[in-house]
Amino acid sequence: MTDLDYVALFAATPTPCVVVSRDFVVVAANPAYMEATGMGRDDLIGRPIFEVFPDPEASGERNVRTSLNWVMETGRRHSMALLHYDVPTGGTPAFEERWWSLINSPVAGPHDPVEWILIRAEDVTAFVQAHDARHPQAEAPSAAMAREAELFERARELQNHNVELSQASVRDHQVAVTLQKAMLLTPDLEKHADIAVRYLPATESLNVCGDWYDVIDLSDGRFAVGVGDVVGHGLEAAAVMGMLRSVLNAAIRALERPAHALEVLALYARSMEGALNSTSVEALVDPASGLIIYSNSGHPPPALVHPDGRCDLLSQALDPPLGARPQHVPCSQAGQPYAAGDTLVLYTDGLIERRDEDIDAGLNRLCETLTRHCDLPPRQMADVVLDELGVAGGAPDDISLIIARL
Repeated sequence: MTDLDYVALFAATPTPCVVVSRDFVVVAANPAYMEATGMGRDDLIGRPIFEVFPDPEASGERNVRTSLNWVMETGRRHSMALLHYDVPTGGTPAFEERWWSLINSPVAGPHDPVEWILIRAEDVTAFVQAHDARHPQAEAPSAAMAREAELFERARELQNHNVELSQASVRDHQVAVTLQKAMLLTPDLEKHADIAVRYLPATESLNVCGDWYDVIDLSDGRFAVGVGDVVGHGLEAAAVMGMLRSVLNAAIRALERPAHALEVLALYARSMEGALNSTSVEALVDPASGLIIYSNSGHPPPALVHPDGRCDLLSQALDPPLGARPQHVPCSQAGQPYAAGDTLVLYTDGLIERRDEDIDAGLNRLCETLTRHCDLPPRQMADVVLDELGVAGGAPDDISLIIARL
């Protein structure tokens, strides 16, 4: 491929173009620019552009300077409104009225992402004068065109601001997702190849939510799994979720009894804005006794699926949501025997609840799905459950899911 001669390309460009440095000194001008301005190379190169084109009214210089500064700060191209900017006439003190259409573009250099600025300066004086001639009775047609151009430019700026806001929202969203991932870190999960977790924020949220899951190793080969749900979605719910999850994590490690851990969590929820009526279920798996010991504060019941397809809902212990009682009452706790090969499933209500449908219908649908796929490994089972319940692509409510093969 033949290398393109960019110097020759710049010289051959029919549109008037001038290049200025970061301090607005002219460093290059193409023949079309010199012809349009009536100035030679010696009149332009090495001179500040606002000395070359002094503006009697100062408004032109102010607008151009503002645009050039914006390009340097943002590194983005800027199209200016139609500009009334007069130029000297043949070396005399007089000025000739000219109308310009300017587009200012950043040019990267070896030392700076915006080392120069390319100004494309289209002289549209003839067009404006022709417009004036066609509408001699109109009031200040040139000014009207300038206002129209100004409105167009303001609309363009508004579009640019919307783009910037969208980009800022994307950055905020990325920060929020990163923070939530940090809050959901589950180091003990890595030690359990037979436990799968899934986390799906509500489809209308920022990909952050108030649901949580946790897997915690305890003494003597025991481990605890838990899920929870904070009322609402978005950043506020996620912040509350992070605090509740941390408290429950510490409580189950210290107390090693699900009921006691949820009592601590309920007391904490009463003292935190946005935490009341949150729900949670915590289950401790004890291989020595062959029991699942669980406690539930207002949450949908866990499911225990047997290798033969039988599905039991662990509903013997159920208390109101966290902090819902006016006075503190100890949480209830129950034990469920299990055998090797059974599968314990914990989830949040977004998995099963549907509008205009009784919750029992959702629970039955979940059990039927688990029965059909009881022989699948936990990771595959998790994906199939989400798919067959119609929420693999997200749902109106947040979803957390834990599937543990015991």
